[in-house]
Amino acid sequence: MIRFPLKAAALSLVMATGAFAGEQYVDRTGYAVSGYDVVSYFDLPQAALGQPQPTPAKGLKQFTATYNGASFAFASAANRDRFLADPAAFAPQYDGHCAYGVAKGGKVPGNPNLWRIVDGKLYLNITDRVVGFWEEDIPGNITLAEGNWGGIEGAAASRDRIPGFRASVPD
Repeated sequence: MIRFPLKAAALSLVMATGAFAGEQYVDRTGYAVSGYDVVSYFDLPQAALGQPQPTPAKGLKQFTATYNGASFAFASAANRDRFLADPAAFAPQYDGHCAYGVAKGGKVPGNPNLWRIVDGKLYLNITDRVVGFWEEDIPGNITLAEGNWGGIEGAAASRDRIPGFRASVPD
């Protein structure tokens, strides 16, 4: 009888510390979100649906932080400090994997230039074509992705390259 509460307490502690979190998508740059500054997305105006988004700032290797086992780069110390104050508020959803891919039940990379902020959360997608599918029903796709994420979050991060995207290591 005493063992169950101890097991439950241990499970609660593991869940609270994020031990069940999946791996962040990291490409050949060695950085999450291909070295783009995740805080900078939240300072940009969003384009209308169907239009290309503004380009976020590239991070610099002198301003980095680690979250979810990955290095994130920032354009300034101020952005790094904003991130460190609440990393989950800035990190992309689904560990940087394509939100539409997660809605369809899989992990594929997210392109840092194909993004949208919805209800204060950053979502990435993999290709322009996928963005079109994503934008047809963003709320519905988020609902599907949230339902799928629990079953795939613990799987290894995608090791695929982002089609048509060339990443460069932060300076």
